[in-house]
Amino acid sequence: MTEKKDTKQNRNSKELLTKRSEDFSAWFSEIVQKAELADMRYNVKGFLVFQPWSVFSMEKMYDIYEEVLQKKGHKPYYFPTLIPEKNLKKESSHLGGFTPEVFWVTHGGETELDEKLALRPTSETVFYQMFKYWIRSYKDLPFKTYQRANVFRYDTKATRPFLRGREFYWIEAHCAHASLQDAEKQVKEDMETTEEVMHQIFGLPFIFFERPSWDKFPGAARTFAADVLNPDGRVVQQPSTHFISNEFSRAFDIRFKNKDEQEDYVYITCYGPAISRIFASIAIVHGDDKGLRFPWKIAPLQVVIVPVSDDEKVVKKAKMLEETVKKIASVEVDLSEKSAGEKFNYWEMKGVPVRIDVGLKDMASKNITVFRRDLNKKEIISEKSLTGYIKKVADECGKNLREQADKLFEGKIKNVKNLEEMKKVIKDGGIARCGFCSVGKDGEKCAGVIEKEIGAEVRGTRLDEKEKPNGECVVCGEEAKEIVYVARSY
Repeated sequence: MTEKKDTKQNRNSKELLTKRSEDFSAWFSEIVQKAELADMRYNVKGFLVFQPWSVFSMEKMYDIYEEVLQKKGHKPYYFPTLIPEKNLKKESSHLGGFTPEVFWVTHGGETELDEKLALRPTSETVFYQMFKYWIRSYKDLPFKTYQRANVFRYDTKATRPFLRGREFYWIEAHCAHASLQDAEKQVKEDMETTEEVMHQIFGLPFIFFERPSWDKFPGAARTFAADVLNPDGRVVQQPSTHFISNEFSRAFDIRFKNKDEQEDYVYITCYGPAISRIFASIAIVHGDDKGLRFPWKIAPLQVVIVPVSDDEKVVKKAKMLEETVKKIASVEVDLSEKSAGEKFNYWEMKGVPVRIDVGLKDMASKNITVFRRDLNKKEIISEKSLTGYIKKVADECGKNLREQADKLFEGKIKNVKNLEEMKKVIKDGGIARCGFCSVGKDGEKCAGVIEKEIGAEVRGTRLDEKEKPNGECVVCGEEAKEIVYVARSY
C-alpha cells in the first residue's frame, strides 16, 4: 500500500475552525462542538452534557486540586444537594444574594413539601449547619473541609458553555478558625493554592483583586478573586476566597471553648475553584487558530500515534510503539478511515500534546516523526530515543504553555484619567487602571456609571502590589482614595 499524501483534497474542511484571532466567539462555539467538549442539545436551557474529552481533563484537574488541598489539611466530605429554606434564611444577606438564582424543590412525588428545598447554589448553609455539631474546642481548630460538587443557579444572563451556565462543577472548601489572624492565614493559603495549581500546573496567569463592597460574595465580609484575561479582552473570574461574615457563625451557633475555657465564635473562610469554568479558561487561553492545546498533566490524551498508511507493517509498527509509550503516558493509535491530513488536523484541534507519525520511510530509517502541539513543531528523532523524548515533552509542555500565556497581560493594562480614555481601552480589549473615589458603598454610584456608559465593571483593588492613589476619581472628580481596575467580564 502507498502512503496517503496530505493534500488539500484529503483534508476535511469540516474540521477547520474559524480563526480565533478574527472571531473569538465563533471559534469558542466551534471548538466546544467540534472537539466534542460538550453537547448543548439537552432540553433544559443552561444545562450541558459534558462529553468525555472535557471530562477526562476535568477529572485530572479535580485530582490535582484535591491532592493539594488534602496536603494542606483539608478533609473531603459529601454534603446533601438539597438545602432547607430555613437554612438559607439564617443569614439574611446570603439569602438575599442568592434568592433570584435558586432552583426550588417543592414536591416529593405528588406530595407538596412542608418546606421548600433549594438545589444548592453554594453550600455555606449546609457545611455550617454541621460545623456546630463537630466543633467544640480550640483543639478542633482549624477545621478544614472541602467537597467536590455541582451547584445550580438560575442565571438569567445569557448562558455560554463552561463559562456561564445553570449547573457547574467545582470544589468548595470551608474552614473554621479560632482567630481572625488564623482566618487571614487561610485566605493567603487559598491564594497560594491558586498560584500553585491554576498558574503553575494549568498554566493560567491571573491577577488577584479584592472585590469592592457591592461585589462581595453574598454573606462575605471581604471577597478576593483571581481574574484570568481572555484574548478578546474580557476577564473571567476564577477561584475566589472569602472572609465569611461573623453573622454566619452566630446564626449557626458555631462556638468553641478557647484556651481560657471561654466560649467564642469561630471565624470562617471559604474557597471555590470552579473546575468547569477553569477548564473554559484552559481552552481559551492556550487555544490557537488550530484548536485546543493542553498542559501535559491534564491532557485527556497525551500521545496519539498516526499510521500514515494502512500497510500492515505500518499498523503493526504503530501498535508496537503504543506498547512502549503506554508505560509512561496515555496513548492511542488512530486506525480510523480518515486520510493522514485529516488525522493531523483532527488531533491538533483536540490539543493532544504529542503526535507520532508512522510511515514506511520512517521504518526504513529507524527514525520517528513527532509533532509537538505546545510548540507547533515537527521533529525527527531516533526510535530508540522515544521514551526519553516523551519524558522531556512531559516536563516542558506545561511550562511552555504557561510562559506563552504569561504574555497575555503584557501591554493590556492602561492608565486612564477619564471615561473617554477608559472607553477606548476597554473597546481595544484592555484593562483600565484608574483613580477611584471609594470601593466602599460610597463608590457604588460611580461604578454604576462605568457599567452603564462603558459596559465594564470595577474589578477591585490589586493585592500583589501596594498602589498609592493620586489625583481624582475617574467618574465623579472627587479625591481618589483607591486605584482600581476596570474590565469587561463573562
